[in-house]
Amino acid sequence: MRFCDHSTPRDWVDNAVRLIDADTQRSADTHLIRYPLPLQWNVQLYLKDESTHITGSLKHRLARSLFLYALCNGWITEGTTVVEASSGSTAVSEAYFAKLLGLDFVAVMPASTSPQKIALIEAQGGRCHFVGRPPDMYTEAARLARECGGHYMDQFTHAERATDWRGNNNIAESIFQQMVLEPNPVPEWIVVGAGTGGTSATIGRYIRYRRHTTRLAVVDPENSAFYGGYETADAGYQTGMPSRIEGIGRPRVEPSFVGQVVDRMIEVPDAASLATMRHASAVLGRRVGGSTGTNLWGVFALVGEMLAEGRAGSVVTLLCDGGDRYADTYFSDEWVRERDLHLGEPTAVLEKFFATGSWSG
Repeated sequence: MRFCDHSTPRDWVDNAVRLIDADTQRSADTHLIRYPLPLQWNVQLYLKDESTHITGSLKHRLARSLFLYALCNGWITEGTTVVEASSGSTAVSEAYFAKLLGLDFVAVMPASTSPQKIALIEAQGGRCHFVGRPPDMYTEAARLARECGGHYMDQFTHAERATDWRGNNNIAESIFQQMVLEPNPVPEWIVVGAGTGGTSATIGRYIRYRRHTTRLAVVDPENSAFYGGYETADAGYQTGMPSRIEGIGRPRVEPSFVGQVVDRMIEVPDAASLATMRHASAVLGRRVGGSTGTNLWGVFALVGEMLAEGRAGSVVTLLCDGGDRYADTYFSDEWVRERDLHLGEPTAVLEKFFATGSWSG
């Protein structure tokens, strides 16, 4: 009889899971905000405000799930350096959890990443490692992790499987619980963007698991591969171009994107995303980010469809992050002009929509 035992003491991992659970216990659930639509439309719109997480965005949920997944799989132990391919909010949130556990964190990102994002990652104790070409992030992150004996978190592969889509206070369960007392508690549509695809996979699976009649729409910005991959049913579809709307859109269809649970995809021009972001910021009295603008452009198209068909109901989308971190980009008229983005036409579409209820976007 022979035995092979690779087990290691679990005291550190047990404590790491406890620390993450304790951090979660200290955090209230995010709010569901009623977005003002004309009462005569008989359609209610709600925004799940993910900007209130301690790291300021929807990616806080993903980072927490990824850390728990890696800890419980034995991939992260005491002293492990955590490496991620991310130039945005995921890196900010992962840096936060790495700091909570006393671990080193390295974010691999394009050299063109904004100083504001770099500062947010470094403020959480993370280190930034730059590559010349955005597509090189994946292989460079994997290489760094191998060389230092660390763990490549790989959000683009593990996002859809790291979250318990059946419940356990995931974002889908939270939305439906918060909607219980509303006039139309089961939404006609839930609208989200896709960066990794983890959020759309979680919500789409949960809708089916709970047998809701809700349909899931995914919005996609210019240059992103998700729409083309969905349209052609090609999981290997690529554009090779980065998205200008931070947090959503990818140059390739990521492994975590599960198109089979998506009922409709909506392609959104970048100018429309920014015009809607600015419109929503004025309506809400607070700045929201570009991906929220993308979400809302898709929402307004669906609401216009409901109005044209005489259907009442509710729609839910996400307020992904706050707009203050985009003061020098999306809210800068000079930045917009330099990129030849023209906001006049989509702004006119929005004004007509709210005046007449007719959508022409």
